[in-house]
Amino acid sequence: MASNFNLLLIVMIFLFFSTNGGANPPNAIKPACELAPDRKACEKSLSENPRSLRAGRKEMTQIALNISIPKTQTVRDSISSDSARSSINTQAVDDCRELYDLTVDYLRESLSILTESSMEWKDAVDIQSYQSAALTNQITCLESLNEAKMDLNLLPFTDYVANASVAVSNSLAIVEKLFIRAKESQQTSVNRRRLLSEARQIDFFSWMSGEDRRLLLQTAAGVNLTGNVLTVAKNGSGNYTTITDAINAVANKSSSRTVIYVMAGVYEEYVRVGKNKYNIMIIGDGKNATVITGNRSVADGYTTFKSATFATVGKGFIARDLTIQNTAGPKKHQAVALRVGGDQSAFYRCSFKGYQDTLYSHSFCQFYRECDIYGTVDFIFGNSAVVFQNCTILARKPLKGQKNTITAQGRTDPNQNTGTSIHACNVTAAPDLVPVISSFHTYLGRPWKKYSRAVYMQSYLGSLIDPAGWLVWNGSFALSTLYFGEYENWGPGSNTSYRVKWPGYHVMNRIDALNFTVSNFVNGDTWLPATSIPYRGGLY
Repeated sequence: MASNFNLLLIVMIFLFFSTNGGANPPNAIKPACELAPDRKACEKSLSENPRSLRAGRKEMTQIALNISIPKTQTVRDSISSDSARSSINTQAVDDCRELYDLTVDYLRESLSILTESSMEWKDAVDIQSYQSAALTNQITCLESLNEAKMDLNLLPFTDYVANASVAVSNSLAIVEKLFIRAKESQQTSVNRRRLLSEARQIDFFSWMSGEDRRLLLQTAAGVNLTGNVLTVAKNGSGNYTTITDAINAVANKSSSRTVIYVMAGVYEEYVRVGKNKYNIMIIGDGKNATVITGNRSVADGYTTFKSATFATVGKGFIARDLTIQNTAGPKKHQAVALRVGGDQSAFYRCSFKGYQDTLYSHSFCQFYRECDIYGTVDFIFGNSAVVFQNCTILARKPLKGQKNTITAQGRTDPNQNTGTSIHACNVTAAPDLVPVISSFHTYLGRPWKKYSRAVYMQSYLGSLIDPAGWLVWNGSFALSTLYFGEYENWGPGSNTSYRVKWPGYHVMNRIDALNFTVSNFVNGDTWLPATSIPYRGGLY
């Protein structure tokens, strides 16, 4: 993963401190900007619009969004590949183009929700998620440019990045202040989000027609699949021989679920589920039976973002019963198996195999159930709101002199609703680490970004976990602004007596832990039932 480089630090400092405050803003504006990291910038930008003087909370948010959209569009319109002089240069600029395309879409969708809805709780959370992802995208663009070692003076669009980022940060802060926290002060947690005491065990195919359900259930027993479902088979016996061709055949922005059944086999391809491919579900014949494999890495000239074997940004993506891997190996450093940036994405009984940066949980709400995740350095990373439940997390043997770090969470703004929650999982050593387990230190995580947030709850922590539990990123960076927590874990690596003494580390109580459950943290009760993946909404 890209290091916490000086350029990004300079940009973020500019975001927070560059704006001249001017005169005191009107009283209506000042409280709206209370949570903004750069309050003076927020107040100044709103003050420039006369409507904000007496704006209600909905109009105030609309004004802020209407400021951020053209600023991000300016960045997008300024991106060209003229300065790309190598493969990785081209990729980095392409990353920025793709990420800013998405960012503009997300902000426009936020504005659409704001203007067309009654702004119930779910609407406000959806807007917060879109804006959190928009901010993440802009940081990821800078990271790709840094990996490519590009001279930003040759890229005119970077002149506009700081203004766009601070505008999105401001609008995110206003939503948090005027809608999210306002609602929280009015409602109790139980009224706001329903907590479940038991796991949902729902018929996985309850949303499908009777015939499709019958055929899919037969498939699980190894019977050939026919009917209203796309099939992929390497031997030519299905509708397609590649997963990519099957995905391309799916109608854009479909409101109904499209099922793609991928028969057993090893598929050597780089799969992309684009932003217009909604509600795709890929089903394999089981872990290690249906395998999607690639070997791209930063060492071979790819950006971390582009190195993924499988990448999805389509909303409502589901995968089950398959393996996604990156075989570049530990010497190639950053090499992503799976990258996920689509809202309400879920994975069930899958396996993800790599070394450094295996699973890039990039943005939006995600859920993983009964999955296996293998890796070494920062192998679960990104800035989504994600829960891993009943999963097995396996640390592999790293390179000599390396330390294993399971999580590297990338929250850059205190108002982003993002973080990594590991609940009821098994954290253990992979077979290759077991014989040499005493030669390597393994940590629960380290703070990739300033507001990094990660928790482990009611999970088994094996003897591989270092007594300190958590590792610094760089000196004292983020130690007082991060949120790392543990709650009711068990096993030889769970003793918190010798854990780090950072201001941001917490041995959580039950009330703290409830904030990171499926029902609360990813609002699972509003979308997971439609996937029919079993889950537990609350604590055990």
